[in-house]
Amino acid sequence: MFLLHPTLLAAWEFGKVAMMVAAAWVLYVWSAGDRDGQRFRFVTGEHGLRIARVLCGLAVIPWGLAHFVYLKETVVLVPGWLGSPVFWAYLTGAAFIAAGVAMLSGVWARLGATLLTVQLALLTLLVWVPRAVAGNLSAFQWGEVVSSVALTAAAWVVADSYRGKPWLGLPGR
Repeated sequence: MFLLHPTLLAAWEFGKVAMMVAAAWVLYVWSAGDRDGQRFRFVTGEHGLRIARVLCGLAVIPWGLAHFVYLKETVVLVPGWLGSPVFWAYLTGAAFIAAGVAMLSGVWARLGATLLTVQLALLTLLVWVPRAVAGNLSAFQWGEVVSSVALTAAAWVVADSYRGKPWLGLPGR
């Protein structure tokens, strides 16, 4: 378990950056002109979107694993009025993993990406906004607030890249 912790922490930080890169990649694909489409065909069009979606899927799986490995640290973030903080920690961890697997496999990918966005938005609204309003955040926690908002926006961009795809679609359909 000792060796897993540093690796998981590095993967957690990788996930933040990977999510931002995935969203930027989607935006690049959407704005790529004909010249970019010809010169950089391997990173634009549907192939480029697939790369961005896979990157997003890879980003969120370590977040889910961290909810299990760092259960004690996760539970304290669950608002008391929700009750059963261990349940919520496990549920959100499993949801991150499920969303990642959906995007990696392409099975129910649109649903997974959309629910990932909803989950990140709810985490921002239920965990960080009340703490920010209360005014008792450390500098690190303020960084988490900003990260949470940015990651929600990034997930939204990636989820929107599935527009027109079936909600419960299988790969290649």
